[in-house]
Amino acid sequence: MQFHHHGYVSGDPRVQPAAGVGINRPDDLPDEVDVLIVGSGPAGMLTAAQLSQFPGVTTRIVERRPGRLAIGQADGIQARSVETFQAFGFAERITAEAYWITEMAFWRPDAEDPTKIVRGGRAKDDETGISEFKHLIVNQARVLDYFAEVAANSPTRLVPDYGWDFQTLEVADEGEYPVKVTLVRSAGPDEGAERTVHAKYVVGADGARSKVRASIGCTLAGDKANHAWGVMDVLASTDFPDIRLKCAIQSHDGGSILLIPREGGHLFRMYVDLGVVPEDDNGHVRNTSIEQIIAKANEIMRPYTVEVRNVAWHSVYEVGHRLTDRFDDVLPEQLGTRTPRVFITGDACHTHSAKAGQGMNVSMQDGFNIAWKLGHVLEGRSPESLLSTYSAERQVVAKNLIDFDKTWSTMMAKKPEEFEDPSELEDFYVRTAEFPAGFMTEYTPSLIIGEAAHQELATGFPIGKRFTSAMVSRVCDTNPLHLGHQATADGRWRIYVFADAANAGAPSPVADFAEWIANSPDSPLAATPSGADCDAWFDVKVIYQQKHEDIDLNAVPAVFKPEVGPFRLNYLEKVFGTDPAADIFELRGLSRNGVVVVVRPDQYVANVLPLTATAELAAFFAPLLPARLPAQ
Repeated sequence: MQFHHHGYVSGDPRVQPAAGVGINRPDDLPDEVDVLIVGSGPAGMLTAAQLSQFPGVTTRIVERRPGRLAIGQADGIQARSVETFQAFGFAERITAEAYWITEMAFWRPDAEDPTKIVRGGRAKDDETGISEFKHLIVNQARVLDYFAEVAANSPTRLVPDYGWDFQTLEVADEGEYPVKVTLVRSAGPDEGAERTVHAKYVVGADGARSKVRASIGCTLAGDKANHAWGVMDVLASTDFPDIRLKCAIQSHDGGSILLIPREGGHLFRMYVDLGVVPEDDNGHVRNTSIEQIIAKANEIMRPYTVEVRNVAWHSVYEVGHRLTDRFDDVLPEQLGTRTPRVFITGDACHTHSAKAGQGMNVSMQDGFNIAWKLGHVLEGRSPESLLSTYSAERQVVAKNLIDFDKTWSTMMAKKPEEFEDPSELEDFYVRTAEFPAGFMTEYTPSLIIGEAAHQELATGFPIGKRFTSAMVSRVCDTNPLHLGHQATADGRWRIYVFADAANAGAPSPVADFAEWIANSPDSPLAATPSGADCDAWFDVKVIYQQKHEDIDLNAVPAVFKPEVGPFRLNYLEKVFGTDPAADIFELRGLSRNGVVVVVRPDQYVANVLPLTATAELAAFFAPLLPARLPAQ
């Protein structure tokens, strides 16, 4: 973590100096904002936390609740989300307080006495080592707390505006702030008062009953719910031996349970199968009492018993899978004629069951995706056309999620005798591990995803998929660390330069590349605003094939040691050697002739190019950067 480059810092380095709109930020909601976020759930809070890193962008987030969320319904945190938390600076702290899922047990009817259940198998949660991060269980409220802390400590000092309920919006054809938003005070002494805010852009993160979605004419379409589950977070006395282990429990004729231990010990969650919902039920199943849910759980878990001593939360829901056909306000007939002004994220545009543990995780990635793009457009880094990629990218991801969740939900609801093999559920869980871990997203070629013309140079960094970290050795201080963990959620593009076999300072392709990217008018770095640090928009790192002790730091090209801050101090932490215990070139299939890997601000690989393909690199970034004035 760098924090002394502007002068000595004696306080908490996570509290960044106020800058831009964060200086003398007004407490009251202003009449005009750049971005208005509606809803402070996971998608909304991540969007806010990312936009809070752009000092020149006025972002406000409104929430109808009077204050922070106390108890959230979501709790499963996949490894991809923990990678994201790492970029925002709180992965270590949230991991320390969370429950870690390392195994899952599968219980099924005893072949000798089907009225009883027995453990039929166990499965490692990440048997193939998909990620260095753990699969966590932690309450949604705590996730929101951490993102709120990031936003409050940011240069813009962003905090939620509680007690404002969104009513409707209108998008004008012109004007600097074309989105007119009507709000009503939902808490406080002036409850009921109406207010109008004008915004350049609006992000709807207001849940499955989204009013923002309704305002732009989107509707959720999909399968009608036909199966109900009771869910409860409880403290209980039980003789069930795997109560602190994630379990899929199938009884002979009583239904099934998904058991999720919760953080903090003792507390656990059960998703209890309530069966098929009749067509004429008219929501009656939602009146199922907590006592009925507990009784059903005991019926399924026979011969074991669960004596509930305390109920923290419970609910009943019907499994339904719904998806909108677009995630912004641009109608199909308007595609290519205008750019979007309103976006929807999370449950506002995709709903599914909770048992796959994907809702909060995918919603946060929605927010990550749109937030950096809005920041780049509003700061003048990129054209408005960048915003059209949001709906195109995330709608496909949501469709894949719903398809997976349909399969998983259907399998969880099956009776044991309906499986061809008793281990079918366990086998599916292991076989599809990469999807629920959050690593199956693969964006297709677009304005911000290049063609895979040179993919063979970096087979372990598939274009369109998230950047998979690996260990390296930092030269300046000899520390072994994860390369991917050095990328913070600061809105910058990453350019990883994996060097050829030559030593630092010797004539080589990497030396030629360094000269080009530092000095060529076609280099993306040339777009960096005058007066800003030379790495303000692009974080360029070099990874040599040699061990750190064999690399002469003084011989490394200056572009990999940029001068930063008012004192023009050399930033030495961008130069790496290989870790002798785990060579990143071998682990990630990197060409020994060298390769450039371009990574987006939201951690997805955007391009893979040879060191010599400077023209291709310039062409990739040209439509994403401000037009350059001809030399005078």
